Amino acid sequence: MTESLTIGERVAWYRRRRGLSQEVLAGLVGRTTDWLQKAENNRIQLDRLSLIRALAEALDVPVSDLLGEPTLLDWTSESGTQTVPALRAVLMDYSQLSPLLFTGPQHGDVIGPDELQRQVGSIFSAYQASRFGYVTARLPQLLKDAVSASRAHEGVDLQRVRGQLALCYQAAASVLTKLGEADLAWVAAERGLREAEAAGDRLILGSLLRSVTHSLLSTGQFIPAVSLVERASDVLRPELRSADGPLLSIYGSLFLAGAMAASRSEDRATTRTFLDEAQHAADRQGTDANHLWTAFGPTNVAIHRMNTAMELGDVQVALDLGPTLDTSGLPLERQVRHALDLARAYNLRNRSDDALAILLDAEQIAPEQVRHHYLSRQLVLSWMRTQRTSPTSLLAGLVDRMKLR
Repeated sequence: MTESLTIGERVAWYRRRRGLSQEVLAGLVGRTTDWLQKAENNRIQLDRLSLIRALAEALDVPVSDLLGEPTLLDWTSESGTQTVPALRAVLMDYSQLSPLLFTGPQHGDVIGPDELQRQVGSIFSAYQASRFGYVTARLPQLLKDAVSASRAHEGVDLQRVRGQLALCYQAAASVLTKLGEADLAWVAAERGLREAEAAGDRLILGSLLRSVTHSLLSTGQFIPAVSLVERASDVLRPELRSADGPLLSIYGSLFLAGAMAASRSEDRATTRTFLDEAQHAADRQGTDANHLWTAFGPTNVAIHRMNTAMELGDVQVALDLGPTLDTSGLPLERQVRHALDLARAYNLRNRSDDALAILLDAEQIAPEQVRHHYLSRQLVLSWMRTQRTSPTSLLAGLVDRMKLR
């Protein structure tokens, strides 16, 4: 298997390995043989995660195997030559599991809570600027320093350090999800939630609950993600009546993640309920903000209305809403993620030239995000497969930069 396969080609490859006929697999996912044949031959696109999850379950493979998201992050001046493997090594270091096994410094030369908070802020700022190489390169040492600090400090300083350590793990989970390391992202999110509970900070706890929800989404666990949002909201709701901007942002962002999970499980009613709950929080907040790096507000709710419409197969609804949104006030990562969904919507309406133009514009401002995200890679792969003539120089250049041939 190589990564330069479309989702349909991966389905066909795994189906043959499992010894399943097209008729049997189509029956398992509730589709016709003609539909599956078209999907495997790239005559229709497999871009709804609910369908991809159904295929993955029938084939007994992880969703990420069908998405084929790359994990090879290009070396850049910001990343250096140690990227995802270095971050994986830190997360899999057994000495982090218990103070009894810890081998790092416990006193003396350890990072203080103020400096740790400053460095965590710089990591999240870089992530929201789509500088994934920078984030991946610097997180391993920051995680080591934060764990060491959690073993050395006491009292109020320890509580602050554990809260920042939780956010370090959240940053790791976020960037690993973007780079296709879904299972490793789950490890980071779970550890972050544990530290957030110990820190006793309700905002950080809510932030990590959202991180776990996203990790469930990335592994195709849509129904558990919906359930988590429902239970997590009960934890936050008692303080909501007197909530200020940060708590409203955490609460609303949690429901946006839940709306994505509900839409991917094709639950329209819950999707609508969750979006309405997020809208209520955004209306109370009154404006777009970036409390605890949520980028939450009315614009992000509108973006998720488009995103969920795409997941539910309502392409025209997405096209009616998407092009009208002004996302310029949001962090770059959010702007580009919206652009990818808009490109996907245009492509489904056979407007591939418009879709390509959007990808190229997005690449100019966030090359790492566009070149590594599964949506943009699958779009480009599908165009290459359906070209009857030589690709245009613009498309060929993008293919080369994505290293898809």
